Amino acid sequence: MTDQTAGDSGTRDDSSPEPEAEHAEGTDAFEYVDDAEPTDDTDVGTASDASAEEDVPADPGASPEDDRPVVYDLAPDCTRVDVETDAYYHAEVNGVVEYGVFVDVSDAVSGLVHESNLENDYDVGDRFVVELEEIRENGDIAFDDVSLTDYRTEIIEHEPAITRVRGLEPATNVTIEGEVVQAKQTGGPTIFAVSDASGIVSCAAFEEAGVRAYPEISVGDLVRVGGDVEIREDALQIEVESMTPISGDRDGEARARLESAIEERAEPRDVDPLVEWDAFAPIREDLRDLARLLRRTVLEGRPIRVRHHADGDGMCAAIPVQHALENFVQTVHEDLDAPRHLFKRLPSKAPYYEMEDVTRDLNFALDGQARHGQKLPFLLMLDNGSTEEDVPAYENLAHYDIPIAAVDHHHPDPEAVEPLLDAHVNPYLYDEDYRITTGMMCVELARLIDPTIDGELNHVPAVAGLSDRSKAETMSDYLELADAAGYDRDDVLDIGEALDYAAHWLRYSEGKTLVNDVLNVGCEDADRHERLVEFLSERAERDVDRQLSALDGHVEHERLASEAHLYRVDLDEYAHRFTYPAPGKTTGELHDTRVQETGDPVITIGYGPDFAVLRSDGVRLDIPRMVTELNDELPEAGVSGGGHLVVGSIKFVKGRREEVIESLVEKMADAEIDEALSSATVLEE
Repeated sequence: MTDQTAGDSGTRDDSSPEPEAEHAEGTDAFEYVDDAEPTDDTDVGTASDASAEEDVPADPGASPEDDRPVVYDLAPDCTRVDVETDAYYHAEVNGVVEYGVFVDVSDAVSGLVHESNLENDYDVGDRFVVELEEIRENGDIAFDDVSLTDYRTEIIEHEPAITRVRGLEPATNVTIEGEVVQAKQTGGPTIFAVSDASGIVSCAAFEEAGVRAYPEISVGDLVRVGGDVEIREDALQIEVESMTPISGDRDGEARARLESAIEERAEPRDVDPLVEWDAFAPIREDLRDLARLLRRTVLEGRPIRVRHHADGDGMCAAIPVQHALENFVQTVHEDLDAPRHLFKRLPSKAPYYEMEDVTRDLNFALDGQARHGQKLPFLLMLDNGSTEEDVPAYENLAHYDIPIAAVDHHHPDPEAVEPLLDAHVNPYLYDEDYRITTGMMCVELARLIDPTIDGELNHVPAVAGLSDRSKAETMSDYLELADAAGYDRDDVLDIGEALDYAAHWLRYSEGKTLVNDVLNVGCEDADRHERLVEFLSERAERDVDRQLSALDGHVEHERLASEAHLYRVDLDEYAHRFTYPAPGKTTGELHDTRVQETGDPVITIGYGPDFAVLRSDGVRLDIPRMVTELNDELPEAGVSGGGHLVVGSIKFVKGRREEVIESLVEKMADAEIDEALSSATVLEE
């Protein structure tokens, strides 16, 4: 070593603590950024405009008249913005080659002392003083070896201008601060996703191929990242030069700033409801709270998984929410593929969250966490998820602390499900009922999440309402909205039929593009939408007519003591199986024909070996209560299921079918006639 080694006046040796960089004056790393273009105050200075003598703590042992040369000792996280030409720096040798030695003046600033400029011979690990000769256009740095006999040392802490993620520009050197929301190891670099509330960007750090860079940094840590902004696969990415955890008091301060910024950006915009409806008013505040929660989930980089009932109303609920959330994800993430990676929608055939479905979802979530370093997802249940039958699945997710929310209009069991839910929206919680469909609620939810889609969804509540036989007084208002958007009543009915037909053949698949085109939400070809709806609805009508023809001579009829008509049919014996329409749809279509034929209160039961589908019109069945009573009376029958007051389905043990059906009929005979529950007016032209 030379005489300019560790231990010189003012030089920090290896046993001294690294100085912590305080937050740069006048910057707010987590300041909320709205939808306006970023302003010039986010630009980062280059090496040429960084003054190493500004705000530098002087050597406490130096007098004001001390005119000795200054040698700067850079903190490990200093970058090129902290250095300038013609300045002196303490350096450490990191490599020796024939044409010179490579030196580090910080973890992120390295360069070459050419052999022609070397005063002595050096080995790896030696420290000596260098002068920064040149920063070349390609980023390479050239140093000179200098011999100083008397100098003073000043420590430089890295205080860069903090750049917000939103508004990053390619080919710039930046420093960002944020939370690590994903850490994925690839066959090459380690990819960290970092969020500062204005956005989320991928940061690529390379140690060795397939070797974890910065192993001390985990998901949830706050970090300061410096590096060059590049474009990789059509997405912005920071090539990491340095990544430093934010710790101690600064961690608390940074988290408080981040939390404040996320809260501000998560707040939904104020949008007026599509129709004025007093019954909807109390639900709207719950939807606003859920919109805030979902926006926050996106800002925190957590994936979202949606489960929805595989029928017309369920899809009218899920598609607008998916459209809104994917739009919002795209405004937060610099990766154009982020919506595909972070949002997944899947239909559920059962009217509750089955253990089969939750097992698949949980396995998918844990695999994503292990393979891609993602947070576990947020589960959103739509047109499903409010009953006691959902509890076992929810309890399974609780082992992994997966947040859950449900928007549903089936009769709920709040005492059973709410301890397991982070949010629960249901009209029954406000003494309303199923006439407020999930699709109607979710259109308003989507508009709160992303107001830019306003005008794209005006026809959807009408489709949801007619698909689910809503008797709401505002159906006329929703139909007027649809008509103004170019959809008359027949168009709305055809869309509902086409959705139902597509859902049947999609089974457990999302079918995103197909379903979006049918509903005309996010569809880029209006002509294709019209042709597709015409084709699918005609096929659905043909198959329904064929099914009803097969059933016609096998439907049993009786008149109950209440004067209601009761129709029942064995679907296992007399209906086409494993094709469209399924048992639920078959029973519904049969029921509708009998309602139109009689104009009287009607109950219809379509049953198979171990199930029954129930429909009523003008009769208050209260199917959830009936299921409870059947379990008390026939515990060995294993009855399960539920639904609305007038629509539902149940399962039971095959060997007790006769007892279950007969007990159901007895209860239906005692049910109250209620003209307010008649859907005849909805079905009429």
